[in-house]
Amino acid sequence: MGSFIGHILPGTLFLLVGAWHIWASVVRYVSDPKTFQVRVWNPVLGFDGRIKHLELYVISIGAFIDLCIELLVATQLRFFVGGVLNSTYLNNFEHSGMLLMFLIFGVVSLLSERTRYLPLPGGALCLIAATAFCAEYLLFYFHSTTHKGLEGYYHVLLSFLIGLCILSSIAGALLPTSFPVDLCCGISIALQGIWFYQTAFVLYGPMLPTGCSLKDSNITCHSKESELRGELLANVQVFVAVFAVLVGTLASYGFAASRYGTFEEHSLDSDLIRSRPK
Repeated sequence: MGSFIGHILPGTLFLLVGAWHIWASVVRYVSDPKTFQVRVWNPVLGFDGRIKHLELYVISIGAFIDLCIELLVATQLRFFVGGVLNSTYLNNFEHSGMLLMFLIFGVVSLLSERTRYLPLPGGALCLIAATAFCAEYLLFYFHSTTHKGLEGYYHVLLSFLIGLCILSSIAGALLPTSFPVDLCCGISIALQGIWFYQTAFVLYGPMLPTGCSLKDSNITCHSKESELRGELLANVQVFVAVFAVLVGTLASYGFAASRYGTFEEHSLDSDLIRSRPK
């Protein structure tokens, strides 16, 4: 079970954060490769105060708004029925737990960066981010809503992308100077956002494959061939998403290198050429 807006909202947040992470990572690397450090979040350079920490505010406020929608609006505050947890909204309660973890990550990061009460190193923030992604992964793996058929296939692919976010975040704590690790983190987050969008448009929007239908928030394919065709289309969509993100990453690197690159190696080669005896 799910909804179009229920996938678009988190997809937008992941896509924005992932795209910003990719751009900030390549800019920091080409500007000074020797002092490059992995960052679980990236400041807006040239600004102070809230603008500098815009990414953390986007994560915190976005997670809080989505949490309120899942926990307060969708459930209509009907948390208990007959003294027990309302099973009608288990799906919303599970999503709320995942969103709470991302909210905790955003708030803890803000406290660490803007106050002196919780001065955590970058590696610790990477591990907290990995914990939030782990909560998301466990949500989709042990979901109370049984994802079957084409819907289940899309969520399996989503779980793989979440797994990449977990691994890259942990690697960021273990390899704090690795540019590939930092870049991989941004790419995996952006891919997750794109896949949320893809899931929304395919399963709950106008791109539902021929032979499948949406009824009462459930995806049903009329034949095994229709379901298999939908899964093959999903594989193609994953490839297109990966290709698009890689092209965007390479374009960002090329533009950042031409604008912010130090060109130290080029200058060194020129000096060596000029110093050779004639």
